[in-house]
Amino acid sequence: MSPGTQQLVNDSEQTGDEESSFKALTAEEAAVWRRSHKQVSIWRVVASQVVAALLAGVFAAWVTGVASVGWSALYGGMAVAVPSIVMAHGMTSSRLARLLSVVPAGSLGSVFFWEGVKVLLAVVMLVVAPAVVRELSWLALVAGLVVVLKVYWLAFLVLSRYPKQ
Repeated sequence: MSPGTQQLVNDSEQTGDEESSFKALTAEEAAVWRRSHKQVSIWRVVASQVVAALLAGVFAAWVTGVASVGWSALYGGMAVAVPSIVMAHGMTSSRLARLLSVVPAGSLGSVFFWEGVKVLLAVVMLVVAPAVVRELSWLALVAGLVVVLKVYWLAFLVLSRYPKQ
């Protein structure tokens, strides 16, 4: 037996011990687990992103007293929120999502596809920003973008603590 084959045999013996310690959940145990681990709706997270973008825009305009700074911050936040809305729709509501969800590899492919669409849309929104926002403030745009990116994780944390409805 070659050294490479011997290593594979040793690896499979080690995983055999790990597999024997695995215990599948019964239907009742799975139901208890689902009740104790709340699912967070992606739509609530996306709504939190939109609210954060609006607040960032209002706050930036209020602090600086310049409307274009507020619009820049709002646009920066929406450069994150709009692609998230598109991805959430594509992953949950599109015909493609329903077709691919029956196969695990299809679901993974769907995630990659919609993540690519999300990134491309965000880049396009940033490229056209100077044409869309008059007197664009890049600093405010980036600040709005960062605020909304951070709210994504904060929203998951906060929303997962609410009791299931």
